[in-house]
Amino acid sequence: RRSTHKGSTPLIPTMRAGILVPPQNFGLVEDGLYRSGQPTELSYPFLEQLQLRTILHLSADEPPAEFASWASEQRIQLVRLGAGADANMLSPWKPVSEEVVVEGLRRVLDPSSYPLLVMCNLGRHRTGTLIGCLRKLQRWSLTSVLEEYRRHACAKSRHLNEQFIELFDIDLVRVPEHSPPQLHLQAERGKPAG
Repeated sequence: RRSTHKGSTPLIPTMRAGILVPPQNFGLVEDGLYRSGQPTELSYPFLEQLQLRTILHLSADEPPAEFASWASEQRIQLVRLGAGADANMLSPWKPVSEEVVVEGLRRVLDPSSYPLLVMCNLGRHRTGTLIGCLRKLQRWSLTSVLEEYRRHACAKSRHLNEQFIELFDIDLVRVPEHSPPQLHLQAERGKPAG
């Protein structure tokens, strides 16, 4: 038996046969939208229960071969953001680039990507920044956005990432006419959010 919302994809898998282990720093963002650190082989059965369609991999590095192979076997589209020209900008000590966040949000706002997992190495900084910018788009208060970022970053929160979230211009993101309803966007659909 799985927890579901209105017959949609599972919110959080429940135990079937054996124990399911989520990836580190796993969290439910919205119905069908999840966040985590780099999954390991131990967490694959948990992720299979989510029936993922897309994984956004926020890293300049290639995903581990066994992870890419698993995603392919599961028919999950593995989208790597942060490669190419952004690779030099994406380091553990620098905030994720504006281009990566805008492209990531474009994918998060595409209902055909769902169920969707946003992930980076530890699920803290790059993932937290992207989700923080989504929360701004959802018109969350900055206090609430930063509290969520800090909760997932634990004692490792970074002032530069918090500043990036605070200063992120949501006008850079176009909300499609048919964005996922569970995001409850308060923007006029089809127009910039700001």
